[in-house]
Amino acid sequence: MTSDPLGIVATMATASTKAQFVSLTKVADKFGADVARLPCTVKILLENIARRAGGRDVSLADVEALAQWPHGAEASIAFMPARVLMQDFTGVPAVVDLAAMRSAVARAGGDPLKVNPFVPVDLVIDHSVQVDRFGSADAYATNLEWEYRRNRERYGLLNWAQQAFDGFRVVPPGMGICHQVNLEHLGRVVIERDGWVFPDTLVGTDSHTPMINGLGVLGWGVGGIEAEAAMLGQPMFLPKPVVLGVRTHGTLPPGTTATDLVLTLAQILRAHGVVGKFVEFFGSGLSSLSIADRATLANMSPEFGATATLFPVDSNTLAYLRLTGRGDCVDLVERYTREQGLFRTDDAVEPNFSEVLDLDLSKVEPSVAGPKRPQDRVALASVRQSFQSLLDGAAGEVNSNEIARLNAEGCTEAGESPRAAPEQLQRPDAAASVTDGSVVIAAITSCTNTSNPSVMIAAGLLARKAVEAGLQCRPWVKTSLAPGSRVVTQYLDKAGLTPYLEKLGFNLVGYGCTTCIGNSGPLPEEIAEAVSSKKLAVAAVLSGNRNFEGRIHSQVKASYLASPPLCVAYALVGTVLCDLSVDPLGTDQRGNPVYLKDIWPTAAEIEAQVAAAVSSEQFDLEYGRIFEGDEKWKSMPAPAGALFDWTDDSTYVREPPFFMDIADTPPPLADIQQARALAVLGDSITTDHISPAGTIAVDSTAGEYLVAHNIPAEEFNSFGSRRGNHEVMIRGTFGNIRLRNSMVPGVEGPWTIHVPSGEQLTIYDAAMRYIQAGTPLVVIAGQEYGSGSSRDWAAKGAALLGIKAIIAESYERIHRSNLVCMGVLPLQFKDGDSAQSLHLSGDETFTITGIGNGIEPHQTVKVSVTRPDASQTTFDTLVRIDAPAEVDYFVNGGILQMVLRQLLPT
Repeated sequence: MTSDPLGIVATMATASTKAQFVSLTKVADKFGADVARLPCTVKILLENIARRAGGRDVSLADVEALAQWPHGAEASIAFMPARVLMQDFTGVPAVVDLAAMRSAVARAGGDPLKVNPFVPVDLVIDHSVQVDRFGSADAYATNLEWEYRRNRERYGLLNWAQQAFDGFRVVPPGMGICHQVNLEHLGRVVIERDGWVFPDTLVGTDSHTPMINGLGVLGWGVGGIEAEAAMLGQPMFLPKPVVLGVRTHGTLPPGTTATDLVLTLAQILRAHGVVGKFVEFFGSGLSSLSIADRATLANMSPEFGATATLFPVDSNTLAYLRLTGRGDCVDLVERYTREQGLFRTDDAVEPNFSEVLDLDLSKVEPSVAGPKRPQDRVALASVRQSFQSLLDGAAGEVNSNEIARLNAEGCTEAGESPRAAPEQLQRPDAAASVTDGSVVIAAITSCTNTSNPSVMIAAGLLARKAVEAGLQCRPWVKTSLAPGSRVVTQYLDKAGLTPYLEKLGFNLVGYGCTTCIGNSGPLPEEIAEAVSSKKLAVAAVLSGNRNFEGRIHSQVKASYLASPPLCVAYALVGTVLCDLSVDPLGTDQRGNPVYLKDIWPTAAEIEAQVAAAVSSEQFDLEYGRIFEGDEKWKSMPAPAGALFDWTDDSTYVREPPFFMDIADTPPPLADIQQARALAVLGDSITTDHISPAGTIAVDSTAGEYLVAHNIPAEEFNSFGSRRGNHEVMIRGTFGNIRLRNSMVPGVEGPWTIHVPSGEQLTIYDAAMRYIQAGTPLVVIAGQEYGSGSSRDWAAKGAALLGIKAIIAESYERIHRSNLVCMGVLPLQFKDGDSAQSLHLSGDETFTITGIGNGIEPHQTVKVSVTRPDASQTTFDTLVRIDAPAEVDYFVNGGILQMVLRQLLPT
């Protein structure tokens, strides 16, 4: 804001000077609105647009409409985040796009330096380390060494980016997970910048960005495409927010953890329906939840579908800032949030919400979630039954041919090549004991829980008691400890708990996402062979946030999310075909049974250890050197200069085709004529199913591409590591080995029918034939299409495959937006319609009319279907372009194309 057209600006003293801020009290007076009763989520959004009122993106009417929420007029909310957070898997393609935009501007004779972040960007390298080495003192160093060997070219690109772009910082490998680093260090709650004070807000290129909401910072996950646009000064246009209030009361009962609470909440909110909504906690029960507990809950917003899950600032927030080395900002945070009505107290008047749910913390029970979805909460007593149901059902059938093929090629879901030395079991005979239900992976991993000292200390205390009782983990279990912050090992060491975790095999394997994103590494050869040869359905238990099928490991059929102490417990018992509430974990030295209740630490024990072991000095030490990196990082050669030096022989980083020969103006819109279906899919198709991830198999189309470029199979690496090469990624789109396309019944994987010829081809090969023939493509799907991680390649790959439209029953928020931002039209069946009800089999042709004359948000377009027997049917669909700004994105063929046209010289 360069002026004060609304008369709503005030001043506030900061540590160094006086700064301006938008006074929400003055906003209330200006419009006669009850701003004080607005949810904190709405207050933050209101401040965000009011600060830019009268400019390009925000009208005075927009501010008034939001101030009158929820009764104000419908208006656009042009949200502009204060900063952007990235991780390396999503960050690399974003950097590639920005570098390609610079190249395009330079080719057109413009100034490439105009392509530069308008807001600060932090990229944390956390997604590339995997668990090759485990259960040994050298596991961390060995895994880090392999990480650098596999990713040197990608890391060179990121090293280039931090010198090429202003305001772009990189946290090197081995430092932590982006969300935990954000929570413990990067988040400021209130920002002072350019003479203004305002709330810290952000978007991140990872769906678990809402973890920072636990600190009172509003942020959420977006696709890399949207994040790039925000970096280039484009706001995100939001509809009028729907805010669900969660009234919290009571306290967690003994024996339960924040993990049990979040799994309960995920089940409740997914069933209630919060997709695309904001969730905000309030009530006296919040005082009993630490910031770490709140962050655990907020982290899993994408698992229950919410955009964000905000916990307002209160006294716990201020204490956490002091603990984590940010005491210098506490005074400003407290004064600003109290002034703006953003500071919560137990006696505060309840805000007005769109709707309210009650959450009684005392009703929470020990739980896990699985075997395939994070919202499928299971009480400990019912885990055996849940796995048995999977085993008995069709989904329990192991695709033995696929597993055998992966074993023969030396590949796993994590894509561990180039191969590290395979792990050998200390007891090779243990493989003979592996059976259906055996836990072959037990991983304390992921920012979700490793950010929480109470559950990490609980795991260490349980390990100590287990060791003292003479228990050992079952020898077929691959155990690992991968914290999201180096501070975790600091306080585990200080508490004297590290030796007990290591005694059970939970040695440090890395500071990164590891198992939670599928970087679990290979199973020991003997175990892998037993699972394959006996066609076993085995399980993983992890303290993460995602357990979609095929994600954790290709040989693991069932995955359960659990608290860190329960991960240790399942490693001790070695199977999910048990009831930990009554079955023994093992026997002590005298042969007496030892039960979970015997070694479960009390709340008092946990609290005492946390108080004694966790200190602000640990945060000061680790975050004082967070951007330095080790000698490998410092000595890494990297290109320099404003323009990236593209090389034709690179199989990791290639200039993408999105901005090649871009015209000054986009071509006119046109109806989609005589399209073919590339796939007909069911419900809950996740971005794990669509976006390439994990293994690159030798006989896959991506593998064939690499072989043709003289890359040996042992150096394929994973799809995640090659996200900077569109040729690899397009070949892996819709490539999940568990994808079920009803056009090829009874077959799993990346297969379809090329309808004109009747041939069964890979989705990539079929798409290339259709493109060569000039035939547009559609994909038909069910409910919750695109749920899961915010992988932009799920949309980029669809666009490059020639898919012009998706027709689904419903969409997950981020993927719907990504499709629009890539120029792919998301259409939604009208209520009651579906592929099944309309008898769509995929062998029809589809003509979509109502686009060519212009498009508006939520308009209706007609789909005309012609079957092979020449019979026809028509049905209406809803255009899921949800805001006027998205129309511009779609018309331009994508949001980045629109931005680039604005930067090209005229």
